Amino acid sequence: MRHQRWQVPSDSRAASPGLPRASRRARALSRITAATLRPLTAVIPPSGHGVWLSRRIVAGSLAIFGPVVPGTAVRRAEATAPGGQRVRGEWVRGPGVGAADAVILYVHGSGYAVCSARTHRGLTSRLSARTGVPVFACDYRLAPRHRFPAAADDVRAAYDWLLERGYAPDRVVLAGDSAGGHLAVDLTLELIRAGRVVPAAVVMFSPLADVTFELARARERVRRDPMISAARARRLVELYTRDAEAGHPRLAFTFGDARGFPPTLIQAGGAEMLAADADHLARSLRAAGARCALEVWPGQMHVFQALPVLIPEAAPALDRAAGFIRTELRSGVAPAKEVS
Repeated sequence: MRHQRWQVPSDSRAASPGLPRASRRARALSRITAATLRPLTAVIPPSGHGVWLSRRIVAGSLAIFGPVVPGTAVRRAEATAPGGQRVRGEWVRGPGVGAADAVILYVHGSGYAVCSARTHRGLTSRLSARTGVPVFACDYRLAPRHRFPAAADDVRAAYDWLLERGYAPDRVVLAGDSAGGHLAVDLTLELIRAGRVVPAAVVMFSPLADVTFELARARERVRRDPMISAARARRLVELYTRDAEAGHPRLAFTFGDARGFPPTLIQAGGAEMLAADADHLARSLRAAGARCALEVWPGQMHVFQALPVLIPEAAPALDRAAGFIRTELRSGVAPAKEVS
């Protein structure tokens, strides 16, 4: 996989004018995380037991520091996509959000192995509440039990199922974080290659673009990620990718055929190693002719939007993402029949 050389700006705010400096609380949290969580991730083995432990830690942290919006309605869904593949996930509707002709298909992250629709319920409930749009959060199969391309195939099946349920592609917004951002790009490029209509827009929080973590390692030489090292993150992701060729087009993206990629918003934290991936992805999409806005929030950590109790900037960042979604849906959200 060949990458553009990533240059670290002398001031991380230069790439994203108008964004606030990191608050004292955010900076303090970054220091605390570097002193506690990063050493812990260094000793948790990338094995079955290690993944089990990581799942418990992440689920507990998100439940406490990224709680569900009060009054949110959640309903599990299991169905069969048009091609016969199982679809699993949950409908999340913020307070007062009912059935609509638009939907956000959310793809959670965390290395293809750790999280779920449930762990991200706080984030998806806030997206729904801020946009007035229901969210379908996809529960794709996780590594190490399920390897590439299981997760990617499950996301594709969820998208096809939503279309079968009556949602038009231009009323679907695709959103995801971390590895979920990688899966969102994969789905969109697969649709373009197949000559199919793409979603109305794509929103990504701290997306993973390079599964070899070469970009992240280059970033680490300039600024160390407070959560995890590039080497450790790569070992986790390899639980999903290790049986695949490194240059597989669904893992190592090329954007020469990405003309027609939908309007995209990328948000990343200035303190995280995947700021390099966000920059590379934004540059690649723009070079392919896509409209892509990149926001690198100074001093913020990986997927800081998921931690509103701890990080003051989480709320304004989600407000901006919700505004982007509402704008790209253009005609607003019209009432529609209930979907299951």
